[in-house]
Amino acid sequence: MSTIISVDCLMTAVVLFISGGLVAADAVHAQMELAGITVTPHLIAPSMRYAKEPDPSLGARVQMFLRNAGAAPLRFDAQSTIRFRGKPAVELLAADEWSWHDLPGAWPDDPLTLPPGAMTVWSFNGCREDWGVGASVDATVDLGAEHGPQSLAFDLARPDAWIAAVTFLGAEGRIYPDRLIAHITNEAAAPLRIVACRLWLPESNATWRALHAQEALSGFRTLPADGVIAPGDKGILIAATGDLPLTYGIVELRTELGGAPHTLWAHLRIKREAFDISGGWVNSTVNGKHALTFEPFLKTLRRMHVNTAHIGDNIPGYTDQTRPDGLYTRYPLKFFHKLQPFEHYDTDEMLLRIHAAEFIGEPQYGGGRPVPPMEVWEAFAPYQRTRIATTVTHSEERIWRFYAGLSDYPHYDAYRVTAPSPDMWRKYDRWGDVRIAWGAPLETIGDMCRSLRELNRPMPTAYWSQGPHHGWGMYGWRRRTSPTPDEIRLQAYHALSSRITSLYWFNLSLESLVKFRDTMAELVRCGREMRMLEDFYLEGDAYRREAVRRDGKPDWELASVVAPQGAVLFALDLDYAPHPEDRVFVFGPPRESTFPFALPAWLRQPVEVFRVDADGVYDVRHELTDQGVLIRDTTHKVAIYIASATLGMSESLEAKRRGLVAYEEAFDFDPAHSDADFEALAALLR
Repeated sequence: MSTIISVDCLMTAVVLFISGGLVAADAVHAQMELAGITVTPHLIAPSMRYAKEPDPSLGARVQMFLRNAGAAPLRFDAQSTIRFRGKPAVELLAADEWSWHDLPGAWPDDPLTLPPGAMTVWSFNGCREDWGVGASVDATVDLGAEHGPQSLAFDLARPDAWIAAVTFLGAEGRIYPDRLIAHITNEAAAPLRIVACRLWLPESNATWRALHAQEALSGFRTLPADGVIAPGDKGILIAATGDLPLTYGIVELRTELGGAPHTLWAHLRIKREAFDISGGWVNSTVNGKHALTFEPFLKTLRRMHVNTAHIGDNIPGYTDQTRPDGLYTRYPLKFFHKLQPFEHYDTDEMLLRIHAAEFIGEPQYGGGRPVPPMEVWEAFAPYQRTRIATTVTHSEERIWRFYAGLSDYPHYDAYRVTAPSPDMWRKYDRWGDVRIAWGAPLETIGDMCRSLRELNRPMPTAYWSQGPHHGWGMYGWRRRTSPTPDEIRLQAYHALSSRITSLYWFNLSLESLVKFRDTMAELVRCGREMRMLEDFYLEGDAYRREAVRRDGKPDWELASVVAPQGAVLFALDLDYAPHPEDRVFVFGPPRESTFPFALPAWLRQPVEVFRVDADGVYDVRHELTDQGVLIRDTTHKVAIYIASATLGMSESLEAKRRGLVAYEEAFDFDPAHSDADFEALAALLR
């Protein structure tokens, strides 16, 4: 691949207003220009309950976009003098003021050379409010004998507009993305107009920390079409980019906020996004054989639309079977592991088979002590010059803000029934005086998903969703040691409605599926629905979420994901309760309800509104309102509606649904409904 470098620059001033905060250099002829900052405030989900309350002091994740504005290269290494409030980064870490950073001092064996006009990004994660919204920061950078020290001052202002999500997409079967979709949030009191967009890219992966300005993207389109995002609303930019390298890049979005120039920034890894469904740890050993060498088990997973597993390319009898009729060729699963050595995995052929690198486990637990975030950063650092994206498993919302921004594709695992969990289930008063130890409110899955998403924006996020698992014990005297089909469905949909771009089931092992056969049909249904709507999840972003009450009690959670082609609208049932004897969550019968959904300004005249699920596409009673659409339906548990921007979407989704059903039937193996097929699956364990 080749990269065309343009030396022109959209910004030449050394004093800029960025996200409401003053960014200043100390001299007109400063060598290092602070072109912008991105402040991502920390947050804590107020719904969660713990034995020990979270520290209420909230910091922020900060990205500094620094440009060499001089005529000579700048060189930074581990000995470079860089201080914040008079302290080097190592002291700020030791004093627990920062949780991690990626300044030059973090790279002892990898000095940075920044050519004239090039930009680099320095990030740090402040732990508490003195490094949070409202604080002011002075940074001093010693640029050597010729230029001397330079002082950069900036405010950690609460952003009034930001890039909420950036997704890079490309054709199936290709590793390089060639288009970009960015979602922009405008929380300011004035309209925001999208003016221009461009990328900053490195010359190669080896020099990924020095980024060069590319030509402004031409021919992009926006939603709304005029590029003006009203106060309190959201908008979208869609652009063709040509083939992009798999490395880190900057998205620079030039806007006007209330008529004044205003630049939004994002720095993240470029990877072709795909909605992957993982079966988790499926490679168990059964009678001395790998479970993935059993064709009936592979058929079962693929029928559930699982295309990923926590495996590497090291399973004899499966991953080495790549001839046209080989097991891996017919039933491929993407790799989701440490993915080393790099020379084996970082190839064009292997990248098509890779989900992401995941190998640290749950660092917030770390086998008895939390692994410090800086140690996690150090473990991921070698991957940053490769084309392999990293992901990490977060566990505890109470403290995961300290790990924000560490990986390219963060995810978390927290399950709501009969499973270990960091939160204190008996402290939830969701059902008044009824307190339970075997489960927690299912909707807290969505609360945690939103927390993770906002702490790591604009990067994509994923979720380990609770599936059947043979290894869990009894909690709170609940006899069933795995979730019911309803509990599986609701947990998955609280995550999906928050906009995730992959879902990992824990844990679709052979033993788990055989032990809990009654979950298989629901897993197939969920997989089919995810595949039906995957383009919305990939191209969209979360729009609105509201908890509706009836007679003072929780009734429905309404949420939406908006993409260029329309919105997916979710009504998730909150009128459920713990069964006193069976100790499972139970839902009532379908009930007539009215769902008001807000839509962005450009989508308030949808051409189609309909309901969709694994079994079909259905007309639904609805009327348009000033702010969106009002839907009337008789339903319960999970209801999914589409407000389409394009005519023919209902026929398109129905055609896709039929194709997915045909795909499932092509395996000619259905252990959920066929006793003979189930017996063939169970016999593998004997």
